[in-house]
Amino acid sequence: MAVFLSSCGGGGVPRDSRAEWRDRAEAKCMASGNVRASPYVTQVSSIRGRSACGILAPLRVSAALGGQVQVSPPATIGCPMTAALDRWIHNSVQRAAMRQFRQPVVELKQISSYSCRGRNGKTTGKLSEHSFGNALDIAGFKLADGRTITVVKGWWRGSRAEKAFLREAFAGACREFYTVLGPGSDRAHYNHFHVDLLVTNVRKSGKHYCRPQPKRDLFVAAEDDDPASTASIKPIPFTGPPDSGSQMPAFTLGPSE
Repeated sequence: MAVFLSSCGGGGVPRDSRAEWRDRAEAKCMASGNVRASPYVTQVSSIRGRSACGILAPLRVSAALGGQVQVSPPATIGCPMTAALDRWIHNSVQRAAMRQFRQPVVELKQISSYSCRGRNGKTTGKLSEHSFGNALDIAGFKLADGRTITVVKGWWRGSRAEKAFLREAFAGACREFYTVLGPGSDRAHYNHFHVDLLVTNVRKSGKHYCRPQPKRDLFVAAEDDDPASTASIKPIPFTGPPDSGSQMPAFTLGPSE
């Protein structure tokens, strides 16, 4: 497969380099057969953005789990994120929903997929993982009965079931993705879960970068000098189950076209 070259320059976007592992990870995922074309996962033209932004093989994902869970609006992400999203929904989100609400999630509401920009919108420093289609921001979940659980309301002020669902889904994301940020981590993430697959955030111990950090039966919120934006910074009881260690088998969505 040809080496992917991104364009240079770009006002308002940090000047950053493109790590070699990115294109290798995309190519490996596309060749694995774990993600295939379907009415819900379609490949679009390669994206060459400003600075080092871009995706070698971008996918337009309008639903996960073979169409069972709508992604609204459709997300433009890379193959590794597409596969990880399916595993997370299967292994954590749906189990949490059935445990707390006795019904599945039918729609995931995302507010940012591919976007050529700096981390937290800054014009200096490093590019965001969104710039590589390697991240997703998730703001809410819709249940089969039409009820919507949002991060901004449910995390701090929701019912006991809503809080338990969101914390269990968050803990599952911490196992699946390499970076996970949510309410209490900083001012920028008060209303959504940020998940990405930045490989440098995988520690030698195998642990991922996750804030707030799930610890046994407590979520310990990170300190923040502006608690008004995240409603609270006190530790939150975590009622989700322990990690079962189960894994979803690689999924296939039908023959490529």
